[in-house]
Amino acid sequence: MANKVTSVQSLEVLQTNRFEPRYFYNRHLLTDTFVRFGFSVITEISNSPLSGSTPEHFDERQKASDAYFIKSADVKRYNLNKTTISYVTETVHKKRRTKYVYPQDILVSNTGKYLGFACIIPNNIPESTTNQNISTLRLFDNDKFTPEFVAAYLNSYFGQREIESLLTLTGQKYLNSSNFKRLRVPKLNNEQIEVITGLMQSILEKETTAVGTIEQAQQLFYSSIGIDFKAIAKENTFSVCKSNFADADLWTPMYSYPLYVNTLKAIQSKWQTVTIGEIATLKKGDEVGSDTYIGYLDKRKTDVPFVRTSDIVNYEIDQYPDFFIPKEIYDELGQGFQSGDVLFTKDGKIGMVGMITDNDKAIISSGFVGLSLNKKAQEYGVTPEYLFLTLSIKEIGIYASKRRTVVASTIPHLREERLKEIEIPILDGTTITEITDLVKQAFKLKDEKKRLISEVRETMDGYFEI
Repeated sequence: MANKVTSVQSLEVLQTNRFEPRYFYNRHLLTDTFVRFGFSVITEISNSPLSGSTPEHFDERQKASDAYFIKSADVKRYNLNKTTISYVTETVHKKRRTKYVYPQDILVSNTGKYLGFACIIPNNIPESTTNQNISTLRLFDNDKFTPEFVAAYLNSYFGQREIESLLTLTGQKYLNSSNFKRLRVPKLNNEQIEVITGLMQSILEKETTAVGTIEQAQQLFYSSIGIDFKAIAKENTFSVCKSNFADADLWTPMYSYPLYVNTLKAIQSKWQTVTIGEIATLKKGDEVGSDTYIGYLDKRKTDVPFVRTSDIVNYEIDQYPDFFIPKEIYDELGQGFQSGDVLFTKDGKIGMVGMITDNDKAIISSGFVGLSLNKKAQEYGVTPEYLFLTLSIKEIGIYASKRRTVVASTIPHLREERLKEIEIPILDGTTITEITDLVKQAFKLKDEKKRLISEVRETMDGYFEI
């Protein structure tokens, strides 16, 4: 049943050569608002949208001189996902000088499922480059508009309608450069712009500090465990006794890969370890079916985020993922995930880890396992924050999960029973306490940031009375 009605003159259809009801709904909505506020075309306040390209790149930094390479999947609404950024060599980076992007530049994903996502490059991300699916805006100096306001506008309900109105008519949605140059930004008054700018600056500051605090906790873990992981050899060829495969019932080379096996042995030689299955209860996510998915622009206030494995951003749940689900389904499922539960991805990109915060209300997809500590964890002094942090260490969470991953058809999968086998080192009590405190500080900031993002959305949409 239709819930939005608009009238269109036949001349409009002929002039635009479009026959899409949604296009004309957006057009009328936007026209009325821009008449009321006035507007600046994006090229009047910014350089023409810059575009990147895709060179050879890799997931992990191999040398200190390697430079960041930002992909469209790293661009989330309001946040740049630092944990998934890739790298290029220094040589490749220098050859891409004309494509450099810098802190305070606005990144906008221009195609695919991330289309229209916008974020600002934070100050802790140095000179970088992007792929061709990202358009970069660099505002002119001394203009009334700020990067923070423009990014908030692009992520707003109204801004997303404007972006949707500019898409090309191809099989895949795409915002090309010439259309992007026509994007309009409403001329709100200075006070309104200052309000949004202040909120966004606080959001960016809290997120940057939170991620930095988690990285500080990770460095504390590395210094306290007292193992030089880089000294453990990466052997390209190795042999294994057949009985080893039979005992583990895992007939995959990765299970016996010396780097993974010897890393665990090095940890066990210095520290007591405990399996996840001994200290945590596992909770399952759910697949609700694509017929229940609701897009960003069509969601109602009561609809709940549906969190898939691509929706973990800087160790937390994305507030504005690709899809939302009716609250009735959320209530019916009663998943029971709570603040402090650790999320671990077991499908697709395995080993991504996050924590649920007080402000998170979402349906967790079947690609996750939730870890909730039991009473046994208290005997070892393990806290949710410490469990999260250890699993974020690649030599523990990633290595152990790669050993146990199998490929079902084409999709990597980690069975829950195998996840229970992952071993967690029990460091000294003082270190566990310090790590716990740091992670708590980080997620308190993240919770405050999420509250501010909601305030930005409500304030911006309130200006346009949508």
